[in-house]
Amino acid sequence: MDIDPNRLDWNHLRAFMVTAEAQSLSAAARILGLTQPTLSRQVAALEDRLGLLLFERVGRGLALTDAGREVLTHVQPMGHAAHSATIAASAQRSDLTGWVKITASDIMSATLLPAVISAVRKTAPQLQVEVVATNDISDLMRREADIAIRHMRPEEPDLVARMVREAKGYFYANRSYLDRVGRPNTRADMAKMDWVAYGNIDRMVEYMTGLDIPLTPDNFRTSSADGLVAWEMGRAGLGICPMDESVGAAAPEMEALLPETLQVAFPVWLVAHRELHTSPKIRLVFDMLADAIAAR
Repeated sequence: MDIDPNRLDWNHLRAFMVTAEAQSLSAAARILGLTQPTLSRQVAALEDRLGLLLFERVGRGLALTDAGREVLTHVQPMGHAAHSATIAASAQRSDLTGWVKITASDIMSATLLPAVISAVRKTAPQLQVEVVATNDISDLMRREADIAIRHMRPEEPDLVARMVREAKGYFYANRSYLDRVGRPNTRADMAKMDWVAYGNIDRMVEYMTGLDIPLTPDNFRTSSADGLVAWEMGRAGLGICPMDESVGAAAPEMEALLPETLQVAFPVWLVAHRELHTSPKIRLVFDMLADAIAAR
């Protein structure tokens, strides 16, 4: 069947893209301000037009088919271009004033947000941005923040969430430390080395045991609830430390251990209150954050 690109409906393409990124019809409907049946009809109309099955049900969620993944690679640049046009248009509005509060982990706040806020300030000079750097989940329902960056999808129905990136992390150690104690060849070797803990040691032991690295509390000689402090202790040669690959790549003295077989994938969700749909300033910052995180 020949497909006329001029007859493809952008609303249907956008419905498909947002559903793919949110991984559920209900979440995508909240993002787009549509009812779930309307969104479902739009996705079905696109599938009918293309003659392809784009999604399949997996439990309570949706997963892209191979065809869906291929189509998404072409639709996302269109979505990004639309975002850029929206941001450029929004920047011309005179009501882009006042505060927008963002909450994120200490590491994300320090390594990502300064550059994004600089771009926001250039785009909308009258906006003021506050960053709440915390590893606790701030309550958007009580308006402790306008926008949150999280590593899990929120369950609250009044929140709008978009998964903007599937990130990867590795386990790093300072090269001087590895030169001194030797480089591990197996996960069991890593259990003989010193580690730096993020927060609760017992919880970290349990998590690492689940990755077939049989640590005990005795492996942890240093610890901090602050991710940046823990990372700096790792950089000082005090032991193995997990970190997002984008941060680890910026520290040439740090070496990823067993990178071919040992990595952790984790989603990055951008979350806001429903006011996202009616507040130009929150919408602008949300979209610029989404673009920056996706490109990281």
